[in-house]
Amino acid sequence: MPLRLRRIFSSMLCLLCLWCPSLVLAQDSVATGDPELDPVFSAYVDGERNEALNRLAGLPRDDKRELLTGILEGELMLWKAESRVVRVKKDGRNYVIYDLATSEELDTVKKRRLSRLKLDNRVRSYLRDLIASLGLQSEVASERLLAVRALLSKPDSIERERIEQLIEAEADTQVLNALRAVRARQMIASNDPIEQRAGIDALAEDLSPDARRAIGEVANAPEDSEIAPDTREAAQLAMVIQQKAVDRFRMFETVFFGLSLGSVLVLAAIGLAITFGVMGVINMAHGELIMLGAYCAYGMQLLMPDSLALALLLSIPVAFIFTGAVGVLIERTVIRFLYGRPLETLLATFGISLMLQQLVRTTVSAQNVPVANPDFMSGTISFNPVFSLTLNRLYILAFCLLVFFLLLLLLKRSRFGLEMRAVSQNRAMARAMGVRSARVDAFTFGLGAGIAGIAGVALSQLTNVGPNLGQAYIVDSFMVVVFGGVGNLWGTLIGGMTLGVANKLLEPWAGAILAKVLVLVFLILFIQRRPRGLFPQRGRAAETH
Repeated sequence: MPLRLRRIFSSMLCLLCLWCPSLVLAQDSVATGDPELDPVFSAYVDGERNEALNRLAGLPRDDKRELLTGILEGELMLWKAESRVVRVKKDGRNYVIYDLATSEELDTVKKRRLSRLKLDNRVRSYLRDLIASLGLQSEVASERLLAVRALLSKPDSIERERIEQLIEAEADTQVLNALRAVRARQMIASNDPIEQRAGIDALAEDLSPDARRAIGEVANAPEDSEIAPDTREAAQLAMVIQQKAVDRFRMFETVFFGLSLGSVLVLAAIGLAITFGVMGVINMAHGELIMLGAYCAYGMQLLMPDSLALALLLSIPVAFIFTGAVGVLIERTVIRFLYGRPLETLLATFGISLMLQQLVRTTVSAQNVPVANPDFMSGTISFNPVFSLTLNRLYILAFCLLVFFLLLLLLKRSRFGLEMRAVSQNRAMARAMGVRSARVDAFTFGLGAGIAGIAGVALSQLTNVGPNLGQAYIVDSFMVVVFGGVGNLWGTLIGGMTLGVANKLLEPWAGAILAKVLVLVFLILFIQRRPRGLFPQRGRAAETH
């Protein structure tokens, strides 16, 4: 730009500022709708951020912690047109703005009409410290606990005297333990060997990453450091104790995941054990029946999107009835003509499995469909920082045991169970005694298919639901049935749990694929030794299976 034009532009800008001083002052004056907050946010916008935050934290207001959190999370923004700090809520591509004092809805605007309150890393850290300090004064125990836990990673951000005062005044056990953990971290960081050893003793049973890191820094300190040798030895001993505890709890967690995998295998295999044990049918469509059960859970959630828990509970009987009916249809139209010809049943059911997969791809989708977990199956139960149990797997383990014992009760205490056991042990003798074996075969196949359906409902809470869902479990199901003993429910339960735990124990050092290979090799060697499995079927016809 030429010099003359620059001078003309500067002169016009000066005249504009002289004639319209309100335009300049408007940038320094920020409104909020609350006279008590106006000077605070005006100072913040002017760049005096720490001072403004301190002034806000010192106001005698109940919502000051909420306001500080709003600044940190970007929920408070500057409405440019009104030079006003407002609370915002995103609505699609627009933002709904609310009055800071009354929470009254003011307008819906585009993002370009709003400006975030400026933050940098230093101000964010300062804000978090302020929020934590205010949380320590809260009357709600859960808020105090969150505030204390925020101090665990930086215990030097609060004075030791303040921690002692809070410990003396605290009544909640969880908050008190967290405060003592903060004090122990401060003691480890001190220069007094006696305090350092006391802090190490206090954190020796604390398995959180921060505690283990604090003790590890003392234990691994160089010999020429200011840390006393006996303090370093105490830290090394505490670190060994912590590591043993971590290894123990990780083993517990591995066993739990193994039992969880085993429960899935049992649910997938228990229906196959019934049909294979009673009828001698190698049902390669069993995996697709599991898949249909999972799609039943998906369909119920589509019908009841606002009641996920009720939809999941109702999907259990729906999946049992639907897949059971499909199983009876398969038995009446295909399987009944192939009894005594196991290879033909294998090929026929394999063809049925392909047909069911293609039917789902055509009618529903070739892609995976989402099945959400209800609230009661979401989250974890934490026992300590290194050991927690996921609720969905815990529920499925309990569900597996419930299905097993209900099925066991049906087989042991009902007339149908008696007839089914008679047919499985000696079909010819059962017919001679008046048992209608054809009807027993149809109901048995339907029962196995129905159980496969409810296994699919359980699997929908753990994995993706798609047309190929059943293919991942059909081979493992046959492994469980053969390992446990054909037609024996207790063998299926013990075999499934054993293979699940063995798989998870081998995975950490062998990898997922090699672990499956090793389990398969073990199973082959075991079957060479015991061809009829852990619990062989008893009866005159048992030798034919």
